[in-house]
Amino acid sequence: QVRSVESGGGLVQAGGSLTLSCTASGAVFNIFRLHTMGWYRQAPGNQRELVALITNTGSTKYADAAKGRFTISRDNAKYTVYLRMTNLKPDDTAVYYCNGHLSPTVVESGDFSAWGQGTQVTVSS
Repeated sequence: QVRSVESGGGLVQAGGSLTLSCTASGAVFNIFRLHTMGWYRQAPGNQRELVALITNTGSTKYADAAKGRFTISRDNAKYTVYLRMTNLKPDDTAVYYCNGHLSPTVVESGDFSAWGQGTQVTVSS
């Protein structure tokens, strides 16, 4: 599992854009490039859900709500994964988290024992 720090959230009007960053920390630096990384979100009263993931080969997968509006990317040299979010909607309001694992299956399931603090995204109507 990758330990990471999320940043880039904020308050934005509907239709606006944000780019979130997730930078790995700790002893995973030398193997970060081998990890599948995922962005997740949790809105109040809801379960945490997978928004997008990117594998070690650069393949991507998106939740239906994110398709066409969000783009996940990674920069292995910076140990960082990004989530570019455009055309934001009030329903996108949530705390956004990232996490990673050598197993894409684990990332897809979101079955992690630990999570970071996340970054708050609030979209006003």
